[in-house]
Amino acid sequence: METASASGLRFRRIPRQSYSNCFKMEPLLDENLEQWPHLNELVQSYGADWVKDEYKYGHYESIGSITFQNQVFEGPNTDIETEMELANARRTRTQVSSEEEVSSTSGSNCLQHFGESPLPAYEPVFDWDNERSTIFGQRIPATNIVQYTSGLRIAVKVLSLSFQAGFVEPFYGTICLYNRERREKLSEDFIFRTLPAEIQNINSSVEARGIFHVDVPSASVCLLIQLEKPATEEGGVTSSVYSRKEPVHLTEREKQKLQVWSRLMPHRESFAWAIIPLFDGGVTSASGGSASPSSPLVTSLSGSTSQEGAAEPVAKITLDGKLGYSGGNSVVVEVSNLSKVKEGYTEESLLDPKRKIHKPVKGILRLEIEKLQCGLVDEKSFENRSSNGDFGGHPSVSDGRQNADLDVHSSDGIVLDRNGSISHGLGDSDTNDFQAFDFRITSRNEPFLQLFHCLYVYPLSVSMTRKRNLFIRVELRKDDADIRKPPLEAMHPREPGSTLQKCAETQVAVGARVACYHDEIKVSLPAIWTPTHHLLFTFFHVDLQTKIESPKPVVVGYASLPLSAYAQSKSEISLPLMRELVPHYLQDSSREKADYLEDGKNVFRLRLRLCSSLYPISERIRDFFLEYDRHILRTSPPWGSELLEAINSLKNVDSTALLQFLQPILNMLLHLIGNGGETLQVAAFRAMVNILTRVQQESVDDGERNLFLVNYVDFAFDDFGGRQPPVYPGLSTVWGSLARSKAKGYRVGPVYDDVLAMAWFFLELIVKSMALEQTRLFYHNLPSGEDVPPMQLKEGVFRCIMQLYDCLLTEVHERCKKGLGLAKYLNSGLAFFCYDLLSTIEPRQVFELVSLYLDKFSGVCQPVLHDCKLTFLQILCDHDLFVEMPGRDPSDRNYISSILIQEIFLTWDHEDLSMRAKAARILVVLLCKHEFDLRYQKLEDKLYIAQLYFPLVGQILDEMPVFYNLGSSEKREVLIAILQIIRNLDDASLIKAWQQSIARTRLFFKLLEECLIHFEQRKPDDTLLMGSSSRSPLGDKPFSSKYSERLSPAINQYLLEAARQEVGPQGTPENGYLWQRVNSQLSSPSQPYSLREALAQAQSSRIGASTQALRESLHPILRQKLELWEENLSAAVSLQVLEIIEKFSGAVASRTIATDYGKLDCITSIFMIVLSHNQPLAFWKAIFPVFNNVFELHGATLMSRENDRFLKQIAFHLLRLGVFRNENIRKRAVIGLQILVRSSFSYMQTARLRVVLTITLSELMSEVQVTHMKPDGTLEESGEARRLRKSLKEMADESKSPFILRECGLPETALLASSEQLSDNRWSWSEVKVLSDSLLLALDASLEHALLASVMTVDRYAAAESFYKLAMAFAPVPDLHIMWLLHLCDAHQEMQSWAEAAQCAVAVAGVVMQALVCRNDGVWSLDHVSALRKICPMVSGEITCEASAAEVEGYGASKLTVESAVKYLQLANKLFSQAELHHFCASILELVIPVYKSRRAYGQLAKCHTMLTNIYESILEQESSPIPFADATYYRVGFYGEKFGKLDRKEYVYREARDVRLGDIMEKLSHIYESRMDGTTLHVIPDSRQVKADELQAEVCYLQITAVDPVMEDEDLGSRRERTFPLSVRARVFDRFLFDTPFTKNGKTQGGLEDQWKRRTVVQTDGSFPALVNRLQVIKSESLEFSPVENAIGMIETRTAALRNELEEPRSSEGDQLQSLQRILQGSVAVQVNSGVLSVCTAFLSGEPATRLRSQELQQLIAALLEFMAVCKRAIRVHFRLIGDEDEEFHTQLVNGFQSLTAELSHYIPAILSEL
Repeated sequence: METASASGLRFRRIPRQSYSNCFKMEPLLDENLEQWPHLNELVQSYGADWVKDEYKYGHYESIGSITFQNQVFEGPNTDIETEMELANARRTRTQVSSEEEVSSTSGSNCLQHFGESPLPAYEPVFDWDNERSTIFGQRIPATNIVQYTSGLRIAVKVLSLSFQAGFVEPFYGTICLYNRERREKLSEDFIFRTLPAEIQNINSSVEARGIFHVDVPSASVCLLIQLEKPATEEGGVTSSVYSRKEPVHLTEREKQKLQVWSRLMPHRESFAWAIIPLFDGGVTSASGGSASPSSPLVTSLSGSTSQEGAAEPVAKITLDGKLGYSGGNSVVVEVSNLSKVKEGYTEESLLDPKRKIHKPVKGILRLEIEKLQCGLVDEKSFENRSSNGDFGGHPSVSDGRQNADLDVHSSDGIVLDRNGSISHGLGDSDTNDFQAFDFRITSRNEPFLQLFHCLYVYPLSVSMTRKRNLFIRVELRKDDADIRKPPLEAMHPREPGSTLQKCAETQVAVGARVACYHDEIKVSLPAIWTPTHHLLFTFFHVDLQTKIESPKPVVVGYASLPLSAYAQSKSEISLPLMRELVPHYLQDSSREKADYLEDGKNVFRLRLRLCSSLYPISERIRDFFLEYDRHILRTSPPWGSELLEAINSLKNVDSTALLQFLQPILNMLLHLIGNGGETLQVAAFRAMVNILTRVQQESVDDGERNLFLVNYVDFAFDDFGGRQPPVYPGLSTVWGSLARSKAKGYRVGPVYDDVLAMAWFFLELIVKSMALEQTRLFYHNLPSGEDVPPMQLKEGVFRCIMQLYDCLLTEVHERCKKGLGLAKYLNSGLAFFCYDLLSTIEPRQVFELVSLYLDKFSGVCQPVLHDCKLTFLQILCDHDLFVEMPGRDPSDRNYISSILIQEIFLTWDHEDLSMRAKAARILVVLLCKHEFDLRYQKLEDKLYIAQLYFPLVGQILDEMPVFYNLGSSEKREVLIAILQIIRNLDDASLIKAWQQSIARTRLFFKLLEECLIHFEQRKPDDTLLMGSSSRSPLGDKPFSSKYSERLSPAINQYLLEAARQEVGPQGTPENGYLWQRVNSQLSSPSQPYSLREALAQAQSSRIGASTQALRESLHPILRQKLELWEENLSAAVSLQVLEIIEKFSGAVASRTIATDYGKLDCITSIFMIVLSHNQPLAFWKAIFPVFNNVFELHGATLMSRENDRFLKQIAFHLLRLGVFRNENIRKRAVIGLQILVRSSFSYMQTARLRVVLTITLSELMSEVQVTHMKPDGTLEESGEARRLRKSLKEMADESKSPFILRECGLPETALLASSEQLSDNRWSWSEVKVLSDSLLLALDASLEHALLASVMTVDRYAAAESFYKLAMAFAPVPDLHIMWLLHLCDAHQEMQSWAEAAQCAVAVAGVVMQALVCRNDGVWSLDHVSALRKICPMVSGEITCEASAAEVEGYGASKLTVESAVKYLQLANKLFSQAELHHFCASILELVIPVYKSRRAYGQLAKCHTMLTNIYESILEQESSPIPFADATYYRVGFYGEKFGKLDRKEYVYREARDVRLGDIMEKLSHIYESRMDGTTLHVIPDSRQVKADELQAEVCYLQITAVDPVMEDEDLGSRRERTFPLSVRARVFDRFLFDTPFTKNGKTQGGLEDQWKRRTVVQTDGSFPALVNRLQVIKSESLEFSPVENAIGMIETRTAALRNELEEPRSSEGDQLQSLQRILQGSVAVQVNSGVLSVCTAFLSGEPATRLRSQELQQLIAALLEFMAVCKRAIRVHFRLIGDEDEEFHTQLVNGFQSLTAELSHYIPAILSEL
């Protein structure tokens, strides 16, 4: 094709292969042909070159196949990239370097693009031919049937002959193809001779090969070999020497006699014969099976060409079991079953099963049989040869590989020299190859394509009464007038290479009454024969004895055979023998007079076989030829009625004859149509239609376009070689008038349907005729290398064609509506007509036709019509020059593309779903065609094409519902097309598209979003759920095998085929090999391949088997390919969208387009989708520079309030990427976060960004797995959490930052760059650090909470603490803060820690109140907040105004309302009252009342005040209770031991319910921690002394639990008195606690009062109780020591104070006072209990201790005792006043006790008596 297109010529001449060296244009044919026009036509039609239109079937040169790189899709826990790098590092250097080259070439054309084009990955196996063949009515280019080279061809060469007796005389022989069953010769004889070594002359050393055609391998086809030798001399050496049983060699004398005789004797006799079956009996077709030992043609020969590089040739076994040898396609056969001929053997005896008559000859004939490359002659092989090259016998082989090993096998000195005939293909076929004419040609239903014209004569037998040695001479004579005139030179010689001879002679039948012959005499015939042309047979007897000179033949008789009478005879002919020849012996009168031998019996039997492509056997055809001649030569009357009759009678010719002369008949009819009168034209046209219809129906070929007709149009028809005016005007006129008559409603008979059925043929003829005329017009005056300019059709012809076209369109239209199949074929035919015209005539004339078509089929029509219209456009657009087509007006762009866009878009709105799919497919295929076309690889070409299709995008944007209504697979097709168009578009066109309106720009980006969604690479685990759910309505056909949802539909077909090939018994050799090789590695031995195949078939047979199942069934290599394509598609789409976003961002910056500048929703929505989908590594590497640019340009807009949702999503995905294991992605995420921070410095408060990041971190925590199980079942921090922590730290790492920026392709100053509006650089690492720390805090809290998951239910303290930490960590976000506080509140309520739960509710209310105060909501003021802070100090100033105002979608001030504050205050109130902390309730209600006041909610106010009353009454009740009220108990707990983890060596104060005793809490804590100790012992330290941690055993864990008392705010901790609970209930908020520990300094555990010291320890907690948690850590611990005497004084002072207090306290009733007074007095004065005061005296005031006391201490002790006694005395008096009669006895006891006590004390303190 290159040769044709390069020279700018449209038509290529293909020289005819002259089939055989025997059919030259013989002198007999060169008689004056001018007087026989039909002969002229015949000779012309067999001899002219084929003319092939190079443009007809389109021409497409694709760029090389595109290599795809593996795309890496990372998940959070994968690092495929590193694994691949490590794997690659192990490969050898060479591989790497070669691959680099490949990838560099494939990526070279996309310099300005981020990634490859998505189209190649979508359509990775685009095959233009394949796509074309799916078009309805597509013309398939027919290979040129050179009929004599189809089927199998074998070459037979005689190598040698050898006899046991010796080989001294020459032998001659014939070989032909023979059918044993039918006893029929299939080919003419191939004549050979073998000479003994002595006689061989040098020049004939190369023996010819006979080439035979074997149509179908069949067991009955064999080679028949017949040998002859010089006739045996009577009395000489008989031929029986060759068949003697015992081994005898010829003697020297015998040898000499034989040699001399063979020189003398020119006549030969039959000697022996043999039959070689070519095919094994079992082989009936070319399919396979193994060759039998007797069959020389192994099946590899019988089938198609053997595989290249197939295994070494298998040795063949010869007929008698000897091993032959073979090389390549040739086999050497040794024939040893030669059967000796007895006299008079006939064909019957050949097949005699017992072979009684025949003795075997002791000799061997060696043949070489070679299978020639068979199949059709490939036209390409002619191209490299000039047209006068020698097109000899057989088609080419690609190269000499097949015969590479031939010479290796040569033996016996015979070199298998082929003269290079095979390796050099067709032209060099040996000149001495003999092509044996195949007789079956004459009986086949095929057109004759070559000239042959001869007669084969077979003399069979002559029956005489006496024995003779007869032979026959045959001559062809022109007439019988003069016997002396020489006969015609018409006999083909038996010797190769000599010219035609005047006569030919047969064998001698030696000594036989019935002489039998086996000769074949071949006679060339004259072109036209007269009644006097005849064959003359002369019978000779020859004496076989040597007299003095060589024997002379004697004439015995004659026989004659007139050609005209007998030439066509198929049966045997018997003739009588005349003794003498008389002049005019052919005439009846002479024949009667003649003298006959054997009484005039017909003793001579013979057979004839006429083989002629000039002389039709059918009389009707001969009549037509004759009338044609008369018409052309104008010898008939001018009205030509005989010709009309002859034309009309053609329809009755039998089909074989018609087919054989098809081409000449068509040529003649066309000649008549081209320049006959109107009547003749119509008759010829009708006859032609009739013939075509019959050919179409009756030939074996049942294609839509009959092979013979296609061959006629494509090759044979050349419009009379320019010798006559072109055919097309006449043809279109006659057809047009017929069509118009039909349109007007006249009856044109049934013929019209046939015209329509064969319309394609006429249309193609018309176009070829035009094109040939065009070429001939411009051929001579065209500068070389220029294309032929289009031809302008003449007005009249064009009008005629328009009318014809119109009529045909109407037919299509009407027949479509009736649903007739013909309509669709006719439609395709019309489309191809336009297609062909586009290459030939002025395109604007073609556009007239196209617009005529579209007017007929305008708008959305019925599905059938619409389908036709799409097919029509599909065919037009497949034109080579489609891209370069002009518009209808000079100013317009491509007319056809604009129509196409319109129609495709219309179709997407069609209700027929299959139409939509077809339209989408057409578009994608077209774009693929442009994309992969070698001609359009320049950027400007691609741009031009993109601009051509861009209006389609506009149409989609104008009517988006059309797009949304498409099924998902059609959407994909449309989207890929849109991406492809936009990819190659220039920026100006894109910007123009964005300038129209905001809505339209938004829709443009909606399409891009659809792209991202439809082509997303799903993670493998998603696909399981996917199934076939996303199938479009189209997918519900009975079998929809979709291997891939995302790739083009063509892929499914491709994989189906590939899978089928793989499952089938044998793939193509390379496939088969590949599969086996791969298989050994990929499938485990336990699961054989066949099992997987079986599964595959089972799955695909299930209707609509799921995509997943189908993919599983694929061969691993195919599946790998499929995944590679999908990955690349997804990557290419994402990168393409990214590229567009960057362009768009630039356009927005220049403010030239229409978009929403306030929100930039186009950019934000794409970013959100892109980031949320699974993307390849290449994408992550490309996105951050774009991200940076976009934020640099549009930071202000993107960071504004309107885009909070966007910001939050971006933050979320950046944090999510920060978790990835792949370093490249994780680092980029860090950069992304820094870019956000940079923008927040510039355009908003960082606090808001902090809120956003905190929120997203909290959301991420719920998605990411922050912990994982260790093998021992405990939880630990997961890799994800560690990586996130690393990312958050790197974000604030000043030292690493420039390095990471550089790595990600950003300038190192990227973070410092401030935008144009801001002069100064706002970046501050310290602020970033604060931000990073607060996020890390949140991360740690979340992690800690997650790690506690297993012990949540056991260790309620830790659980509450983790909720508390979360609440604090997320404090910047009010919503999250509140959420965790409420979780904490619930946890406390479950534990019945009411006070703590209430504190949580207060904290929540505090958050809301602060926010409201910041907003100046007017109900509360700062004073109210500080009042709340008194209840719950946690309500700090942390929550700044800006944070509470930082509103992010779904978070923020919307929930911070007065109502919610009141709700939580009421909850707190309820919980505090459950905890009986009534004074808190009062404070809370006081905060609620202002709200109700401002709202005038009097009912609520009334309720509040009622509640207040109840509260105050409860407080009174508590205070007046004689037993002081305690709302809780407090314990200090110390933890010692490594197993406690973070708790080790820390002390906490626990607040427990008031009924929890020391034993209870010990049990509780032991239970919590024992379960975690796994085997380590847990000790409880029994006392409250200070623990020295370092002295404890390392492997044991210790708990120290001590009860402690809360310390009042104003309490004097240094006072030595014992502590008593104050009776007034003040605000119970405690942050200090104390406990006293007695000890002695002498080391004893216990001592008397004088040794007993006391240590008072005061601990301060981190925060005050009641807190949000049940335990607070001890942050400070101080201790005081009291000496024994101070202890004693303290004890006494405490009792004094208690009594005094009781006396002074006003009581509501006297009864109450009496009771409490009695209780205290009893403990102070009663003697039995009063060892206390006495023991103090004994201890300190007597003996040695008294001397140790300092005087001051002594004075204090005595004063205390005196005061105590005085108060007791007063109390007894008061008691007396209060008692009634029943208590008098008790009073007496008290008085006695007091007196005895006084007496006792006076021993130590004498002054006491005077005092009291």
